[in-house]
Order: sequence, then C-alpha cells, then structure tokens
Amino acid sequence: MVKKSADAENEMKPGDFKRWRKSLKLSQKEAAEALGLKRRVVQYYEKGERDGETVKIPKYIRLACSALASGVEDYTGPAKDKPAAP
Repeated sequence: MVKKSADAENEMKPGDFKRWRKSLKLSQKEAAEALGLKRRVVQYYEKGERDGETVKIPKYIRLACSALASGVEDYTGPAKDKPAAP
C-alpha cells in the first residue's frame, strides 16, 4: 500500500479553488490580483491543467486563499515589541 504525503491529502482541487473564488464573489481577475498572480494562472488552477499537463495548486496559494477567506488582505509580519518603559 502506497501512503500519500500530507501535502497530497490536503491538496486543493480545481473545483475547490473555483468555489473559494466564487464564495468571495471575486472575478478571475480580482482573484489573481488578490493572490498576486496573473489571471491566466487562476484559469489554470480552476481547470487543473495547462497544455495537457496537470497543474497542482501550491501550498502557499492554498494558505493565501485561506487568509483571504478569513479577511486577511495583507501581512507585514508579527507586531514589533514595544521598548520596555524605564
């Protein structure tokens, strides 16, 4: 029996990606802008292929989709510590 990697088990399918985009009421162009991608890449993710080759949705895109769905539009890193009061 071949064991699937954790990444394969959590793989976002093309239909999942399209449902994500539609749930946020984003056009393909708007989704591409929000994710920092070209519109054509969004189309590849929704189709699941490019020129007959399978296209997988990378983990960083899945995480970005989750962040956008949660209302996070940008991230600048953890808050800086305030200096201790004298």
